[in-house]
This record gives sequence, C-alpha cells and structure tokens, in this order.
Amino acid sequence: MKFRQKMLLAMVWLLTLSYGIGDAILIHQSFHSSLEQAKNSAIRSYEMTLQTVQLVNLVDIQQDFSSIRTAFDRMDASGQLGVCLSQDGDAVYQTGMQPRQLSPADDCTIAVYTREGYHILQLSAAVRTNTAPLQLDILYDVSPIYGARRAQLHTYHSVLLLLLLIGGGTAWLLSWLLTKPLSRLGAVAKRLGAGNLDARVQRMPKDEIGALGSELNRMADRLSENITELQDTMERQEQFMGSFAHELKTPMTSIIGYADLLRSQSLDASESQEAAQYIFSEGKRLESLSLKLLDLLLLKHRELTLSPVEIGDVVSALVTHLRSIYQARGITLQCRCGPGVCRAEPDLFRSVIVNLLDNARKALPEGGNIYVLGQSLGGIYQIRVLDNGQGMPEEAIRHLTEAFYRVDKSRSRAQGGVGLGLTLCSRILELHEGTISFSSREGQGTCVTLCLPEVSE
Repeated sequence: MKFRQKMLLAMVWLLTLSYGIGDAILIHQSFHSSLEQAKNSAIRSYEMTLQTVQLVNLVDIQQDFSSIRTAFDRMDASGQLGVCLSQDGDAVYQTGMQPRQLSPADDCTIAVYTREGYHILQLSAAVRTNTAPLQLDILYDVSPIYGARRAQLHTYHSVLLLLLLIGGGTAWLLSWLLTKPLSRLGAVAKRLGAGNLDARVQRMPKDEIGALGSELNRMADRLSENITELQDTMERQEQFMGSFAHELKTPMTSIIGYADLLRSQSLDASESQEAAQYIFSEGKRLESLSLKLLDLLLLKHRELTLSPVEIGDVVSALVTHLRSIYQARGITLQCRCGPGVCRAEPDLFRSVIVNLLDNARKALPEGGNIYVLGQSLGGIYQIRVLDNGQGMPEEAIRHLTEAFYRVDKSRSRAQGGVGLGLTLCSRILELHEGTISFSSREGQGTCVTLCLPEVSE
C-alpha cells in the first residue's frame, strides 16, 4: 500500500472516529435526558393519580369502587397506554393494555420495556385502603423518545456519509498535495538508480521534504563527482598498463633480438661487444623502470616521519654538489635560496630536486641555464626551478605527473627516461602536504614551482 493511501485511510479513520464518538455521546446523553424527563413527568402524573385513588377510596363508604372507576374515567389519559387497579390479583378497574406483573412495594416501581411496537414506561405501587390493599399500574407511552433517537441516528448516519464523502475527498487532495514532493523524490531516485546522474530535484518546498530533496541533490552531485573520478582513475590505470606494457616491450624486444643474434651467429669481437653493450643498456633501463615503480608502490604505503629542516640550505647544498656535473655538459646551474624552515624528509626532498634538475637538463641538449630560486612567502616556502630550454606545449602540462607520460618520447627514451620522475615528485609533495605546478612556453623554457608549508614559530 502506498504512503498516500495510508495517509488517506488514517485521515478518514480519524475523522470517522472523532465524529462517531462525539455524536454517539451527544445522542446518548440526549436520549437519556429525554427519558429521565419522561420518567419524572410520569412519576408526577402517577403520584397525582395515586393520591386521587386514595382520596376517593377514603370517602367511598360503600367500598364498591364505583367512585374510583368514575374518577378514572374523568381523568386525562393522554400519553397513557393502560391503567389497571387490582386487588389480590383481580382487576378492579382496567383500561388499555394489560400491565406486567411487578413486585409490589411501598415505593413506586418503574419498568421500561417494549410490547406490540410500543416502548412502555410502567409505574406500579400499592394503594392504602380501608380494607384490602390495592395495586395501581399505569402504562405510559415513551415511543416518541425512542423515535426521536432513531431519527437522530438516521440523521447521524446521513451526516456521517456526507462527511466521509467530503472529508474523504479533502483528505485525498491533501494527501496528494503532501506526498507529491515524495513522488518527485522517488522519480529522481529512480532515474539516478537507472544511471542518469544528471537527474536533480527541482522546486522543492521549504520543509523537511525540501531538506531531503536538497540532501538528495548533494548526494547526486557527490556521486557524479565520484563516478567521474572513478572513470578518470580507470582511464589512468588503463593508460598506465598500456604504457607499462609498451615500456617493457621495447627493451625486451631489443634484448631478445641481440641475445638471439649472439646465440645463433658467429660475430667478431666488436660486434659481440656492441650487442652486449646494447643488452646491458636496455637491462639498465628495465632496472631503472622497476626501481621507479617500486618507489611509487612504497610511497603509497609509506608514512613519513617529517622533521623541521632548513629547506633553503638543503637545496643550496644539493645544487652546489651537482654544479660541476652540469657544467661539464655546458649547463650553468645557479641557486639563490633564502631561509625557511619546513617539515620534510631530506632524502626524499632531495630526490624531488634531482628529478626536476634532470628534466631541465634534458630540455637543454645544447647547453643553457638552470636557475633554482627559493623564498619565504608568508607561511609558504616557494621553490622555483627555471630553465631556458625547449619548453613544451600548453596541452602537455596537465599530463606531466601521469605515469609514463613524456612530452618528447623519442628524446626522453634516448636519454634514459621512463616517464615516472614527475609522478614520484608529485607523490612526494603530497606526503609533504605541498604542491607542484608547471608553466612553460615552447622555445622559451619551463618553470616548475614547489610550495611547502613553513613551520610556525
């Protein structure tokens, strides 16, 4: 059963119950009040008749009850169904219906019963006489009171039916209006469950249902973002696996080819040396690839112990150590880093700088300049690595931290790169709660910017 139907039945049930109980109490009270009034009126009339009988009996010297009969005949008998005056069970005077036999008592005995379609109120009492006692029974018609109750019940049923029709229609309309937003929520949830992540709840009331709709919209937004992220992750994983397979295929093909050449043919010393050298270099590439992948795997499950480090001194010392190596290749390496204390793991951070400098070196095949600049910027220590090399296209910047991505694949492979250096740098910066960003123009060089939070004093 739908919630709307439950609400409708509950409202109709409450309406019927409240009206039924209230009207039943009113009819019951009205009936008993009218019956009590009829009893009181009958008692007064009965007492007057009883006093008349007693008075006539006292003055009737002959005791033949003729005077009593005459008095009864002269009395107003309106509303009476029968009168019976009896002595020792024998009727002295009787008119109308025969009364029931009631136990006589000094006080008036009252009985209400139904006979021949009449509702009868019978009053019985003993009459004091000079001789044997008499019993007076008078039957009053109280059928109009019961008829009035039946009329009230008929009116009650008619009004109840009309009230149920009007109230039921109103309750259905109210339940429809109140549950309409829930139906819209259900429709949106159904569309979301069917895969339509663009479904949203529109024009909700400003109440609890509206708040539920807002929460559903926020949940849908978050679900859409999560699925988009999941799809991106899956695409990156597929790209990673494809790139990984490609990186393995090239050196393995060369190794197998040269090994087969050494195995199947007789080569002179120089040719054998060349084949062995090629096998060695491709083997080193595979070793470098495996070590880089191992570093990435370890970084994902590693918890670093960071300690305050004068980051400017770390970078300056590293650049000083590498300057002669770069100078031998025609590259001028300069460094100017100001003071700044950051929480870092020195060895890992040095590997970041080494990777960035190595990438800058590869962009300067014919020599050039590399600058390393560090400065404190109000709670953030910024390090920039700039070169005046070949640069790269703008669309390549957003892929730089992806595994195995290389702007110039042929040149990078020839220089021994595997496309994992910047991926490692990005992961290390994340562990240091830092960021890495890139800016570059083709033919003008590249700038890599690192930002680390400084230690507050």
